[in-house]
This record gives sequence, structure tokens and C-alpha cells, in this order.
Amino acid sequence: MKKIVFIIIFLFLYAGISLAQDSSTFPVSPGTAAYSYTGTMGDIDQLRIYTYIWGQVRKPGLYIVPDNIDLLALISLAGGPTKDAKLSKIRIVRPTLNGKNNEVIWINLKKYIDNGDRTIIPLLKAGDTVIVSGTVYYGLTRASSLVSTVVSIFNIYFLYLNLIKD
Repeated sequence: MKKIVFIIIFLFLYAGISLAQDSSTFPVSPGTAAYSYTGTMGDIDQLRIYTYIWGQVRKPGLYIVPDNIDLLALISLAGGPTKDAKLSKIRIVRPTLNGKNNEVIWINLKKYIDNGDRTIIPLLKAGDTVIVSGTVYYGLTRASSLVSTVVSIFNIYFLYLNLIKD
């Protein structure tokens, strides 16, 4: 009977850990072109670019956007920053023509929020990856969550050992 109780507790914890993990993927192959043409709207050709946004935004992922989009618009399309976003350190990884050393651009979006200077906000280019980092507090909460999970597993193991002894 004790072993059955242990197995049920273990399955509940395992199911909770599995459901909490993010398993979203994006169906984009490495050979995907950086631009796409979507026709005309009125007399204006509509050229679109592929960009990625990762990290502390509400809807990270691949976005196909107009080729004249800026960083602020992409973050807005992604649902805006989360409460754990570190807006003073946003990174844009831009592929280079030689395909070897990517260019890394650091943006302090907090300055724009503080003074409204739009010159801080860059236009994005095809293939850009925007990474919105988390705050130190976010990192600490993630680490404490990991430690909590490990401690729970050890507690279950020691509970199992005590049940076997009895």
C-alpha cells in the first residue's frame, strides 16, 4: 500500500513538472529566405522580412513583418515586455553577409521610455534576432524554482526509502 501511495505522489509531481515546461517550436527550416513578397497594397509593394524575438516578451517567436519595422513595433507585436524584462539591455543579433561573425547591437529601450528620443530605436533588418533579457530577480526566481524541484525529488526518494524500511 505504501508503494502505491509513493507511485501516485511521484506521478503527480512528474506530471506537474512536465506540464510546466515550454515545448513550443517554430516550423522554420534553415534554408528559409529572409524576405518574402506579399504583393501590392494600392501602388506600394509589400516586402516582408523574417525576424525573431526571444526572451521576456509575452509572445516570443518568429514574426513576418514589413521591412520598415522598428524594434519598438516588433516588441509591441510580441505582446509587449513582461514584468521581468530588462529594457535597458536589449540585444539584436544581426546576421552578416559573410555568414560568420554576427553583429550584436545593444539597445537601451529604457532611455526611450524616459526621454522619448526615437533615434534610440533602430529599424530591424531581415534575419534579426531580438533578445529581451530578464532582470536579476527573474534569474533568481528561476534558480530557486530549479532548487525547489530538485529538493522535491530528493524528498520523494527519501520518503520512498523510509517506506521500504517499514
